[in-house]
Amino acid sequence: MRGVAALGALLLSLIGGSTAALGQVQAVLPTAQNFNLATQPVAASPLAIAPTTAPQLPKVQAVLRATLNGAMIPTPAAPQSGPMLVMQGVAPAPTAATADALAALIDTTAIDDLDAEATCLATAVYFESKGEPLDGQLAVAQVVINRTHSGRYPPTLCGVVKQHAQFSFVRGGAFPHVDANCAAWRKARAIARIAQSNLVAGLPTDVLWYHADYVTPRWREALVQVEKIGAHIFYRA
Repeated sequence: MRGVAALGALLLSLIGGSTAALGQVQAVLPTAQNFNLATQPVAASPLAIAPTTAPQLPKVQAVLRATLNGAMIPTPAAPQSGPMLVMQGVAPAPTAATADALAALIDTTAIDDLDAEATCLATAVYFESKGEPLDGQLAVAQVVINRTHSGRYPPTLCGVVKQHAQFSFVRGGAFPHVDANCAAWRKARAIARIAQSNLVAGLPTDVLWYHADYVTPRWREALVQVEKIGAHIFYRA
């Protein structure tokens, strides 16, 4: 018991406890000696306790429990190998897709419940790129979406598509007639849905412009060419 009391006094001196606190520590030593670590957490090493001028009985008791029972601080477990956990509510990153994979995705994408915004996007895809390869049509959709996030253009899809003097198929803020029964319209609607959902990796988010390769607009001279897909050349600032 004397050895335990001496240990208590040493611990108090390490943490700056007062003489009056020593009696309190000694009073709890029998409890600390008989303490069962199997049902209680193990405290940190006494070296981790910051000096203080006030008694720190809870900390002293914890140190005594660990010391009297021969406890050791466990070594942190090594990271486990295996698949990474996916956080709830975090959307998966878009994946690259081959032409065949993109075609299969388009064929299986639901298109019956497109809202007004998605319909505006599909209309742009239809009139701007319906004769282009599928990845070229997707790129047109991505440019429209990129513009809504850029701060340079309207913040809505319909606002971007109907903006004055931006898309040549728009006349007075109105769209031409669409053949709703054709395969090209179905594809355009599916591509709009895929682009909105960010399912397939494509153009970077700062690509805001494109033009057909058979025209040479002067505005392109101030931009950086990023990629050519089908008949369209895409640019960033």
